[in-house]
Amino acid sequence: MNYKSTRDINVNVTAAGAISKGLSADGGLFVPDSIPQLSKEKLLSMCDMSYADRAYEVFRLFLNDFTDDEIRHCVNSAYSDKNFATENIAELSHLLTGTYMLELWHGPTCAFKDMALQILPFLLTCSAKKTIDGKKIMILVATSGDTGKAALEGFKDVDGTSIMVFYPEDGVSNMQKRQMTTQEGNNVNVCAVVGNFDDCQNGVKAIFTDEEILAKLEDANTVFSSANSINWGRLAPQIVYYVSSYVQLVKDKEIEYGEKVNVCVPTGNFGNILAAYYAKQMGVPIGKLICASNANNILTDFINTGIYDRNRPFYTTVSPSMDILISSNLERLLYHLTDEDDKLINEWFGSLKASGRYEVNDAVKQKIKDNFYAGCCDDAATKETIKKVFEEYGYLCDTHTAVAYKVYEEYKKATGDDTKTIVVSTANPYKFGYAVYDALGGKDECADEFELIAKLEQLTNTTCPKALADTKNKEIRFTGSAATDKMSGAVLDFLKAQEN
Repeated sequence: MNYKSTRDINVNVTAAGAISKGLSADGGLFVPDSIPQLSKEKLLSMCDMSYADRAYEVFRLFLNDFTDDEIRHCVNSAYSDKNFATENIAELSHLLTGTYMLELWHGPTCAFKDMALQILPFLLTCSAKKTIDGKKIMILVATSGDTGKAALEGFKDVDGTSIMVFYPEDGVSNMQKRQMTTQEGNNVNVCAVVGNFDDCQNGVKAIFTDEEILAKLEDANTVFSSANSINWGRLAPQIVYYVSSYVQLVKDKEIEYGEKVNVCVPTGNFGNILAAYYAKQMGVPIGKLICASNANNILTDFINTGIYDRNRPFYTTVSPSMDILISSNLERLLYHLTDEDDKLINEWFGSLKASGRYEVNDAVKQKIKDNFYAGCCDDAATKETIKKVFEEYGYLCDTHTAVAYKVYEEYKKATGDDTKTIVVSTANPYKFGYAVYDALGGKDECADEFELIAKLEQLTNTTCPKALADTKNKEIRFTGSAATDKMSGAVLDFLKAQEN
């Protein structure tokens, strides 16, 4: 299997090439040249496998230029009890009959990004040996909160790599910011950006294709790569947990094989729900893909109308990881839905860059409607849902998971569809302690994050994860901030520091 660019079908690279490059030189995203299939026999054989073994089977289909030993090394190194606080890696909590919370936050940074970013360093270093052996890799990351810390944790002190993370200065939670700015490691750097996530993401994409910076990188025997979900090595691991969840439900006798399940995902950059779409196309019996947005409901509008228009207000919400108006991974979906029409992709995304808007054709609109449902909710409804779920089920969820659950409820009312459903839980609630405490009726009078955590623990009879609690005594290492037009300078300064 090789990989093409969404903007030029003549591009043809190996899996290792796609992972090490991160982004195609034409600005497109790498996609597999075909979607591999998982047979009934293969899926049933996974029922009694560990998560690492299931990941191995999925990666073998996508990483054809990796040896079996290399894949085995990657999955075993990433998915172990050393890195995850639960043996199952991805836990399925039963909220009520037929509704399952897929908890993807038992990793070292307490967010779903760990599911991919614990394995990406191994995939990337293995890919680099095949494609750019002898060169160093500088990883650039734009984050809306969770990717940054997970990437920093995954790549800290990894030989031959350095990593720089940009986050929106006022667009992450206090805990997310603290996690990033206290990050340990000699090869890491963190910089706030005066702007929102889209500004961070656009700035990183521009740096990737800046000829002056690329020339200086070449002089330093270094190449760029990405740990965002624009990198196929970040997206492919997310497919695994949808495959794993389905076979786990079969194993647990919650469903019969062949019975469809719906999947509801809180999403901003569209990577998490796109991974579910890939799993469905591979043969996993998934029904409707329910896309949940917060007040930044650009994906809701797009799925319902076929019109993508980022010319709208941007809201800073209590679910900041979804505060996004440019959903990068949507490009991959549209590439597949247009039957790999790179000319259309260039036309639409050229229009997005020029005018902030595009509209897909009727054929694509119908395919979207066949696969997806979309809904959204504001901060007030998010907090109401946190309170309701805790009072009714004793289950404490974060501000992103609450968005998904609220939209799932609305979907059931609107459609009458009672298909069993996996609601994706993307972060531990203590990452967003102020909002969760407020949702439960607590009076937010604490200036100190850790005083509030103690109150939330007492109120809910739950415990803050050690990984978050331990940040209290860590030194804040990174205080820098840059305007969007100064991000490239920050990268060059970091490059010089890494050379010395």
